[in-house]
Amino acid sequence: MAALDGLVRELALYEREPDAVEATPQDLHAALFDPGARVRALVAEVEEDGAWVVAGTAISFTTYSTWTGRHGTWLEDLFVQPRHRGLGLGRALLAALAAEAVASGHRRLEWSVLDWNTPAQAVYTAIGAQPQEEWTRWRLDGAGLEALAASAGAAAPGGTGGAGA
Repeated sequence: MAALDGLVRELALYEREPDAVEATPQDLHAALFDPGARVRALVAEVEEDGAWVVAGTAISFTTYSTWTGRHGTWLEDLFVQPRHRGLGLGRALLAALAAEAVASGHRRLEWSVLDWNTPAQAVYTAIGAQPQEEWTRWRLDGAGLEALAASAGAAAPGGTGGAGA
């Protein structure tokens, strides 16, 4: 877990959010290996000084599309250490994840990429992926998430908290 935790922290640094990682190695272990785990991680290894070391990862989970009526795969993180880039590890991780998705009957493999990350965008374009420019990703977290959750019982007429909005 230490290698995977290290990659997550390197990714946060690369994405200019070095203090954003709250997950611990224990959190990662639980997400990947506890009963009912819903997260998967693929790793890429390279040989360095006669030993195999983890050089990259693809962390994903299953999604569902009401439009296709099928599950899909969401790629949460793809990261290859800078010193190991150019070896095809990112493409290999994506290909392995795509193979898993197809074998599972998933119809989509989707992810987000930062606007400024043009090296990653070039890789994604090279494998045939296309940006979904008409969609804007939204997030509710922290105090906003807590406030909305607290209003659940009173949100609907009659106080039922229904989801019909």
